[in-house]
Amino acid sequence: MIFPRRYAAVMLLLLAVAAAPAFAQQEVEVVATEVGPGLYMITGDGGNIGVSAGEDGVFLIDDQYAPLTDEIVAVIRGFSDEPIRFVLNTHWHFDHTGGNENLGEMGALIVAHDNVRRRMSVEQFIEGLDMTVEPSPESALPVVTFGQDVTFHLNDLEIHTFHVEHAHTDGDAIVLFRGADVIHMGDVYFNGLYPFIDISSGGSLDGTITATRDALEMIGDETRVIPGHGPLSNKAEMADYLSMLIQVRANVTALIEQGLDRDAVIAAKPSAEWDETWGAQLLSPEQFIGTVYDDLSRRRD
Repeated sequence: MIFPRRYAAVMLLLLAVAAAPAFAQQEVEVVATEVGPGLYMITGDGGNIGVSAGEDGVFLIDDQYAPLTDEIVAVIRGFSDEPIRFVLNTHWHFDHTGGNENLGEMGALIVAHDNVRRRMSVEQFIEGLDMTVEPSPESALPVVTFGQDVTFHLNDLEIHTFHVEHAHTDGDAIVLFRGADVIHMGDVYFNGLYPFIDISSGGSLDGTITATRDALEMIGDETRVIPGHGPLSNKAEMADYLSMLIQVRANVTALIEQGLDRDAVIAAKPSAEWDETWGAQLLSPEQFIGTVYDDLSRRRD
């Protein structure tokens, strides 16, 4: 998943489970944007990558797709010659973990929440995409896992990584660069896009709202926010995202309480106020509301 023009093509790739050979045939521009001293956001195809680079080495947050590893490493070499020591996966989806195997073979230590390794180790079915994902090879699996949080002390930073429950998936992690005023939200936050919430992987709208609200309480007005997808963001934009999610939840809940079924809820357009802005890129309003309905109605059963 990428931003903004290739979303439709990438969604087709996801549905076809053919990311690697397809991406090998695409022209992809991998770009690094400095977000603080020694800190970068890398965009390409897949989830946004966060980077800390300094004398202690390179720390990566996510790694997109395997065919892009060489280009990603080349971009990193534009600002650091130090070894890539750690890769932190914010969740298990392959647009964030596809480079694990390559980077692991280069010597990087893969780290993630316990549920990321558990899901990557066995076949998964993403219900929202009607897609089966094969188990990852052993060399792509996280070597170090954590339950609640873990802090890395590198490059004169405290890189605090903490689990948020049942948000985008059941294995999400948010990464706060203490002292640098930068946060990486993973796919808890889609900037300018309706989010894909993988309820078949333990995700939920309620959890996404809670995680976003909690993160907002940790940051300031000047904090640079790296979203899982979309452009570099800030507290005000993420607050708008939270407000949208809360109101959509309220609107859909009210329609469910009236006894409307899934098709009727979608037809009622409970997200109409935000569709032009949030529904123009990744998920259509109908897809987003369908997922919200599926999640909220199951929790009422």
